[in-house]
Amino acid sequence: MHRSIIVKILIQNNIYQNSTTNFTMIKKVFLTAGAAVMLAAVTSCGKLDPLTADNFVCNPNPLVEEGGQVNATVTVTYPEKYFNKKASITITPVLEYATGETAGTPVTFQGEKISGNDQEINYKYGGTGTFRCSFLYKDEMAASKLRLDFDAEVKGKPYKLPSVYIADGVIATESLCSAYGNTPAYAKDNFVKDTFDKYIATMIYQYQSTNLRASESEKKQEVKDMQAAITATKNQDRREFEGLDMVSTASPEGAYSLNERLAAGREKSSAAYLNKFLKKAKMQGQITPEQIAEDWEGFKELVENSSIQDKQLVLNVLSRISDPDRREQEIRNLSAAYKELADEILPQLRYSKVTATVRNIGHTDDEIADLWKTNKDELTVEELLYLANKSGNDVKEAIYKYTQNKFGKDLRAANDLADLYYTQGKYAEAENLWKSILNKDANNPQANLNMGLVAMNNGDWQAAQTYLGKAGDCVEYGEAMGTLLTNKGQYAQAVQSFGDVKSNNAAVANILNKNYSAAKSILDAVKDKNAMTYYLAAIVAARTNNATGVGENLRKAIGMDSSLKNKALNDLEFAKFASTLNNL
Repeated sequence: MHRSIIVKILIQNNIYQNSTTNFTMIKKVFLTAGAAVMLAAVTSCGKLDPLTADNFVCNPNPLVEEGGQVNATVTVTYPEKYFNKKASITITPVLEYATGETAGTPVTFQGEKISGNDQEINYKYGGTGTFRCSFLYKDEMAASKLRLDFDAEVKGKPYKLPSVYIADGVIATESLCSAYGNTPAYAKDNFVKDTFDKYIATMIYQYQSTNLRASESEKKQEVKDMQAAITATKNQDRREFEGLDMVSTASPEGAYSLNERLAAGREKSSAAYLNKFLKKAKMQGQITPEQIAEDWEGFKELVENSSIQDKQLVLNVLSRISDPDRREQEIRNLSAAYKELADEILPQLRYSKVTATVRNIGHTDDEIADLWKTNKDELTVEELLYLANKSGNDVKEAIYKYTQNKFGKDLRAANDLADLYYTQGKYAEAENLWKSILNKDANNPQANLNMGLVAMNNGDWQAAQTYLGKAGDCVEYGEAMGTLLTNKGQYAQAVQSFGDVKSNNAAVANILNKNYSAAKSILDAVKDKNAMTYYLAAIVAARTNNATGVGENLRKAIGMDSSLKNKALNDLEFAKFASTLNNL
């Protein structure tokens, strides 16, 4: 050994005092130092030392479910003179839980003298490396540990290093947003208790005349048809004549004041004729009159639909001149077009138009319910769906099945029966019915939305997206899309999609988007609160450091669903509230 090295060792061991130092002692130190150097040489050629949790940083820790995945970024630090130049380490992340474990994608680090494309670590200075690990989330992973397994190799000789645990548990609040809690899309009934029939007759007047001709009144077929419909209501139990609306007008030619007088005169003569008819028929009904001095809107519509060659010129005048007298004069100046207007258009605007209204008196709620028991065949499809939507589940199911059989081409009863099954937890029956609807109508919006819920429950986000793409007309679309976006980790977009929906799922989206006050307001407004409503309220309290709120809401949740106690004890959302959990 070189003399300078020996002297250095002697000085460090307080042995080298002067030149008279005992030679036997010097020899002993020399042998000790030599052994140390040899051990270091052997270690540098042998196996790598085990790594510890201190060598790793996991972000996040604890782990978090996002978009149905548990993702983490791991940073590893290798110390100086650790990584043998001819060594490699393959690290396999493993998420370990009570019922098993799931391995992630391995990553390999290599020394400077290893040929390959893996991350290289310098021997002299050490270094850091990063890698991502990802696991498809399932409920068992809520109580779990992230473990790293090591397969090392030095100079072609493989061996294992001890495993290291670097993170505990998964915050899985996202999984609380479930399509099972969504409102399925209902196919609404179009029931209206009373409907109205309209009968229209137009009585045309001659140029500048207020005299109602027989050819335009009692001899005109549409007038006779209207009068027949009115008088028929005397012998119809559920039909009732409501009255007459009448609009009288003049064509837009000549002075405006003249046209006002013509419209008023035509109203008077038409009303006299109609009152005479009602008196003779012994019918009660009021005439509601209206006058339009010049029917420019009717004029415009007739011109647009005509074959007049210069109609665009006429329409341009209508659009740029508001004064009626100037407008009429400008149209007259279009001499080529005016003759066609006078012959084809203007005569149609000298009229009294009469609309008779007849009310069809519908069944009352009590009558509909009674007919279901006594003579259901008299009920219309709208009445049946209306009754079902007002009834309890047992009656509802029977009505839907009857309606489905009687009105097979109307798919609403089948959809709503499937909705009923879905809310009762009969998911297979619901899915089969929705599939049968789509076999008949692939674009049915309600069935598509509801199959989107089924796809979400199966974790098939792509299929859910496809189904919802055909369901935009449904009022439940925003809620369904909000649920999908939440489960895809797109929380801000989910909040927008939910809009004003007050549901547990909408609250989850706001919690994950860190809108805690909004989440609390939503949960307070949920109409039919269940155990999960209060459990989510406890999470909001935990995230806002409200220990009292955590305890109160968890007790309510557990009171409604005792299984939530064990969930709460293992939920990392409540990790800082151990004393509160102990008192549940």
